[in-house]
Amino acid sequence: MSWWAATLLFLLTVALMEGFAYVMHRWVMHGPGWFLHESHHRPRTGNWELNDLYAVIFAVPSIVLLLGGVQLGWWPGFTWIGAGIAAYGAIYFGFHDVIVHRRLPTRYLPTSRYMKRIVQAHRLHHVVETREGNVSFGFLVAPRPEDLKAELKRRGRAGVRRSTGTATPAFAED
Repeated sequence: MSWWAATLLFLLTVALMEGFAYVMHRWVMHGPGWFLHESHHRPRTGNWELNDLYAVIFAVPSIVLLLGGVQLGWWPGFTWIGAGIAAYGAIYFGFHDVIVHRRLPTRYLPTSRYMKRIVQAHRLHHVVETREGNVSFGFLVAPRPEDLKAELKRRGRAGVRRSTGTATPAFAED
C-alpha cells in the first residue's frame, strides 16, 4: 500500500470515528448500554466508573485490525484503519478524560473558540443526568452552546441536575 493511500485511510478513519462515536453515544450508551454509561452521568467515587469499560470494548476492533494487518498477513489497509481507531481513542481520551473531566491533572485551559465550544457542549450534555433529554452527543464536533441551551430550555429542562458546585456546571440561562 502506498504511503499516500495509507495516510489517507488513516485520516479518513479518524474522521469517520467521530460519526461512529456519535451513533454509539446517542443510541447505544443512551440506549441499551445505559447500564454502563449511567455511571458517567453521576458523581464519580474513586478513579474508575463502569463507563470506562467502553474504552476496552472500543479498543478491541483496533487491536484486532492492527494484529491482523501487522502480524497475520491481512490486507495492509487494516493496519491503518486500526491505527486510525486507536488515534481517535487517544484524541478522545485527551479531550474527554483529561481536558473536560480532569481525570488527570493538567494546567490546560481552553482558550480557542473551538476548544471552548466543544468543552461547553460536552458539559451541557452532562447537565442532564437521565438517559433521555440529553443534547450534544459528539465529541470533536458540537453544536453551538447557545443552540444546546435553547434545546434544553425547549425540553423543559427535564432531567437537568441541580447545581452541585462540581466541575460540570448546571444549566444556566443566557
